[in-house]
Amino acid sequence: MRFIFYFGLILLLFLSSCSKQVPRDAALQSTPVSIYPDYTALTIPYNIAPLNFEIRQDARQYLTRIYSSQGKEIIMEGKKVCIHPKDWKRLLKENKGDTLYTEIYLKKEEQWMKYPPLKNVIASEPIDQYISYRLIEPSYVTYEEVTINQRNLTSFDEKVIYSNQTLSDGDDGQCVNCHSFQNYNKTGNMQMHIRQRLGGTVIVTGKKVRKVNLKTDSTISAGVYPSWHPTENLIAYSVNTTGQDFHTKDAQKVEVMDYASDLILYDVSKNEVTAIAGEKNEFETFPYWSADGKSLYYVSAHFEQKTDNIDSELAEYYQQIKYNIYRKPFDIKTRQFGITDTIFMASDYQKSATFPRESPDGKYLLFTLGDFGNFHIWHKSSDLYLMDLTTRAVRALKEVNSPDVESYHSWSSNGRWIIYSTRRDDGSYTRPYIAYFDKKGNAHKPFILPQEDPDFYAQFFKSYNIPEFMTEPVEISRHSFVKAIEKDAINATNSKRLPVPK
Repeated sequence: MRFIFYFGLILLLFLSSCSKQVPRDAALQSTPVSIYPDYTALTIPYNIAPLNFEIRQDARQYLTRIYSSQGKEIIMEGKKVCIHPKDWKRLLKENKGDTLYTEIYLKKEEQWMKYPPLKNVIASEPIDQYISYRLIEPSYVTYEEVTINQRNLTSFDEKVIYSNQTLSDGDDGQCVNCHSFQNYNKTGNMQMHIRQRLGGTVIVTGKKVRKVNLKTDSTISAGVYPSWHPTENLIAYSVNTTGQDFHTKDAQKVEVMDYASDLILYDVSKNEVTAIAGEKNEFETFPYWSADGKSLYYVSAHFEQKTDNIDSELAEYYQQIKYNIYRKPFDIKTRQFGITDTIFMASDYQKSATFPRESPDGKYLLFTLGDFGNFHIWHKSSDLYLMDLTTRAVRALKEVNSPDVESYHSWSSNGRWIIYSTRRDDGSYTRPYIAYFDKKGNAHKPFILPQEDPDFYAQFFKSYNIPEFMTEPVEISRHSFVKAIEKDAINATNSKRLPVPK
């Protein structure tokens, strides 16, 4: 017994002597050390994956201490700080609403130096567990490798939902795009488009997967930009005829434009298409349902064609095309739309608006504002703007904007988080950034989606497009998608209902 006691005591002393400790005689520094990514002065979810980072300063040794008012501190060595997920999760969960401190110690020559602690607030509200996005080369005309992925935000787990390589056949390739979910994928209902080879719109309802053709005798195209109704088996689409212009002198090398654009409603259960809006001189596009499903937002630009050559006209006047935000009331029982309400006339300010997204509580409208057009992912002038839907007051969301492109955005299901695409890092690749949105209507400093390796983005040459929050993962297997895509598309039918009010 005495031998066991002494052996246990020696083992405890040995482990204690080997545990990491911060140097007590470190010289205090006045300037914080630089880290990448910039995970400082943030408000972060208590359930987010570890914010791993790299210390951007040379030294002989590195020591990092992460702690809060409660729980066990984390002490790590090395220039790259890759935190154990269990330790990180425990520390954040025990300190909801408190401050998380990160102390960095550097040893240069023989002297340790202690830098001012980096501070982040741990929000008491969680972030949705999943996001989805499309990964694509940031090019204008090629899409040889395109995937739609989902990522678990509480870890680094990533899954490919579908890859266009699966059914591409040499030069006979596919493009996969425009994924959309009903009510944050709580119902398991989703859709995505397959372009070119074996083309069609893939509709998922529960565990059933089918491919449909939404092009009818009364529509100018198949469905393009989608929005699932939050409670009904209905999808609002724009139907578009689009084109591209390339510029040799403009910093914005490409412009994607509507040649024609209308809105339709697709009844998933009936496989039936109904017109929503289709004015001759209006480019109606980018529909989006309100949180309660009783209104449909969209944007539209007025354009009167004067000659038989629309290509030439749009190439000359594309900078004059300004989109405004509109909203149509919707009766869920009768499935009829009411008279259009003008929400924001961006053209009055010589601007163009797109991507209207209402917050889950119905209080705010988030959208992008650029100098012209609606395909703002290419526009350096594009910034995020916020409207208070009670007062109709509009302001630039300066807390999250940058000198480069801010484009596609999505609200979390609790309305406390925003994810959006931005090219602020290098001007070429869109990266997903997350920002806290508080109850007073203010956004906080944004941060890039955390990765296991802090160097990830420096080595990853694809853009993240259409980041969408989800509360549930996509459970449909890629094999099920393949089986549905290989089949002939089911043709949608036209509704016999009369045109809706203008």
